[in-house]
Amino acid sequence: MHFNLNDDDHLSIKKFEKMLKTNQVGFFDSDEFEEIIEHYLEVGKMNLARKAIKLGMSQHPASTNIKLLYAEILVFDDQFKEANVILDALYELDPTNSEIYIQKANIFSKQDNHETAIDLLKMALSYTDDKADVHNLLGMEFLFTEDYSNAKVNFMECLKIDDSDYSSLYNAIYCFDFLKQHEDAITFLNQFLDKNPYSEVAWHQVGKQYYELKMYEKALASFEFAIISDEYFIGAYLEKGKVLEKLNRVGEAIENYEITLELDDPTSFAFLRLGKCYLKLGDNEKALKYFKKTIKEDPLLEKGWIAITDYYTKKGDYRKALKLITEATEIDADNAFYWIRYAKLNMRFNLVEEAEYGYRKAIELGNYELDTWINRSDMLLRIGELQAVITNLEHGLEFYPSHVELEFRLAGVYYISGEITKGRYYLENAMRSNSEYKIIIHELFPQLLEQTEIQELLK
Repeated sequence: MHFNLNDDDHLSIKKFEKMLKTNQVGFFDSDEFEEIIEHYLEVGKMNLARKAIKLGMSQHPASTNIKLLYAEILVFDDQFKEANVILDALYELDPTNSEIYIQKANIFSKQDNHETAIDLLKMALSYTDDKADVHNLLGMEFLFTEDYSNAKVNFMECLKIDDSDYSSLYNAIYCFDFLKQHEDAITFLNQFLDKNPYSEVAWHQVGKQYYELKMYEKALASFEFAIISDEYFIGAYLEKGKVLEKLNRVGEAIENYEITLELDDPTSFAFLRLGKCYLKLGDNEKALKYFKKTIKEDPLLEKGWIAITDYYTKKGDYRKALKLITEATEIDADNAFYWIRYAKLNMRFNLVEEAEYGYRKAIELGNYELDTWINRSDMLLRIGELQAVITNLEHGLEFYPSHVELEFRLAGVYYISGEITKGRYYLENAMRSNSEYKIIIHELFPQLLEQTEIQELLK
């Protein structure tokens, strides 16, 4: 049974939802269906969007726009074949409809064929009235292909059409940053500011570019203009604080960080910077207070745990430092920096197996620094795991080929393992590279010094 919803004062969406609740069918014109469907797509209510499309197509079977929205949902559901059938049919009827090219491009993009998606979007650009939307889509496709130069150009085109499109502004600056074109970014932002002199976002971004170039006075002025444009702009106060730290105006930096605590909920970043500032001023009590607040506010903030661990380490309270970094590894076991500090602190307590475990975890997580390979080898040697020492050193040599500190250690381990030929090979290599490091043999393998061959090779 059909009934009239026209006496309902609400918008089409309200009327549609009322219809669903009553389990009866009302009539909507095609424009209303488009409004309803697009709303549900924007808010992510896909089931309601599907219901609206089903009813819309039954009431308006010839509507191109509803069919395009149906194709969009099919693409969202990865039903590319079905979507292409609809799009191909629509193309036969209207080959100049830009939405057809956009949805086709979306299909290729989701299939990681970004080059074809770009070609289709360029065709859409020649037919569309909404060029900003297509330039934005092109910019994203170029980002997928890591073509940051072309991505930047398209995001800048968006801003020419709509200078309030801050999403495109951020994306353009991201491209400038990736390309390390900080001077070009400043030129672009200054041109933008000529037309939008009170854009706090643009002032903030130009300040960050000056900061990257270590032009701190100009960065400071930019962040001050951002604050003049919006006195509640927390990000500008934080960046201004960072610049003031660089200029050794620590007291003023503290004032700016404290302003952010008054404007909104405190951030772990502000707490961390306050702790660092008070540490510079020698106020350890306040520094520690803010470091504690940092890890309480955000237990996942790496820099917070490292700051408080390093604080106790420098104070000589290694037990407290080890307790804290152990807690950090329990919260985030995939952080290599935590495991390096865990290992070093265990070394201070001569807890060799725990230290070796820390270095091993760091390597597993991608920390391939030379000291990590060396320190782990020395821990394994003390434990007596000779084969593990050899494996670790050989892996280290893959990252640091022919490195003398690794080769002297490998020579020693091969000799005491009875593999004389390999030991001789690495010892001769190491002596040719830098004989001064032969002290490694004296310190780690003193038992070898009694052998005549070793004595000759070390001369």
